[in-house]
Amino acid sequence: MADTQDLEALSTKDLHDKAVKLAVRHGDVKFLWELLKSIPAAEAAAGDIGESEADIKYVLPMLDDYVHAGEGEIGEVLRPMYIDYLSKRSS
Repeated sequence: MADTQDLEALSTKDLHDKAVKLAVRHGDVKFLWELLKSIPAAEAAAGDIGESEADIKYVLPMLDDYVHAGEGEIGEVLRPMYIDYLSKRSS
């Protein structure tokens, strides 16, 4: 398990990249799916309601968002998800 304090010190982009890389390496489809499902709510929380509504209707934009979910305000909203995942599953 990774130390939560060490994870808190990382940038949101680094947390996203580490969490996604770990999930891909371990075939953790559940985490990746949870991340995809969380992006529209993160967009809404970051104030991008239009993008949130569009993502609910279309899957392909969600896949693009998945690639960039460690950036900007959306990344910040998803940051606790990355820390929780990495603190429980990192070695």
